[in-house]
Amino acid sequence: MAVGESRENALSRRKMLTGLGAAALASTGLAAPALASGAGDYRSIHLINKRTEEWLKTVYWVEGAYLPEAMAAIDHIMRDWRAEKAIPIDPKTIDIIAATHQLLETEEPFEVISGYRSPQTNAMLRRRSRNVARKSYHVQGMAVDLTLKSRRIRDVSRIAQSFKAGGVGTYSRAQFVHLDSGPLRTWGR
Repeated sequence: MAVGESRENALSRRKMLTGLGAAALASTGLAAPALASGAGDYRSIHLINKRTEEWLKTVYWVEGAYLPEAMAAIDHIMRDWRAEKAIPIDPKTIDIIAATHQLLETEEPFEVISGYRSPQTNAMLRRRSRNVARKSYHVQGMAVDLTLKSRRIRDVSRIAQSFKAGGVGTYSRAQFVHLDSGPLRTWGR
């Protein structure tokens, strides 16, 4: 409780800051009935990029507005580290990541394997693997490949699919999930 703050105000503030609410998710087209009670007007994200050894835990949306400084920090951590280039990551992609993390009920950060990819990086990866799309949503800042060490890949995938908000690819062998804000579709196992 802040100095001079009443107990009622402290409880209201705490309630607002307890989690993502159904109203917040509804504005992105996502639905999560399990979050309907105790809704707050903020969204947060917790990421680590093992390749660059950078991490980020931040509130990026408050009362209907994306916070420019937080969005820039997300763009940076999800940049193409090979080319050292960043572009704005689609807010809907960020919302999908945050909502998935919220329903997984863990404090562990998502590990970013691949966020934005420059066209050159995507072409290089495509030469190495047939699993890299020519017109990848990564190149448009609309996709992320990630993992969570404390959860099964299939569990992460199942929760992300429940939002029906974009593409979800399950790569059990490689131990990551692809999330994007493109058309609704699923693949892998």
